[in-house]
Amino acid sequence: MSAEQNPTPEAAAAARAAEPRPGRLTAAAALAALEGLALAVGGAWMLVEGFTGDPDDRRSAVTGGITLIVLALLPLLAARGLLGRRSWSRGPAVITQIMALPVAYNLLQADSMAIPAGIALGVVAVAALVLLVNPATTQALGIKGPGRAQDGKQ
Repeated sequence: MSAEQNPTPEAAAAARAAEPRPGRLTAAAALAALEGLALAVGGAWMLVEGFTGDPDDRRSAVTGGITLIVLALLPLLAARGLLGRRSWSRGPAVITQIMALPVAYNLLQADSMAIPAGIALGVVAVAALVLLVNPATTQALGIKGPGRAQDGKQ
């Protein structure tokens, strides 16, 4: 087979980059970025409350805030990778959505103002998962399905 029939990975990536980015990929990146931003804002709020407020346990508030800010890096990096059409970025984005589903469920079990947050988080997580596993998204990221690594077909 000639090189024209089996392009190098670099040539395939360049060809994908020349095509317009699918709207589904952009939407998935936006949802991941939204989740990352929400985590960062929540973590910053916990930190500020831990330092300036009167929490029951200052150490827990500060630790929780730092943890949320660090966790915000995963969806934010995934969103940036999705926008840049990096194939590695789909994994962290999917993991973020899978981790968000039990959190949404727990928020829905609360008898408080957390129920609307649980609904919103659940809707965003399911929508992002649907967008991330969509064939157009997979193709735009250059991800080949099982058994297609050798034949070059998609």
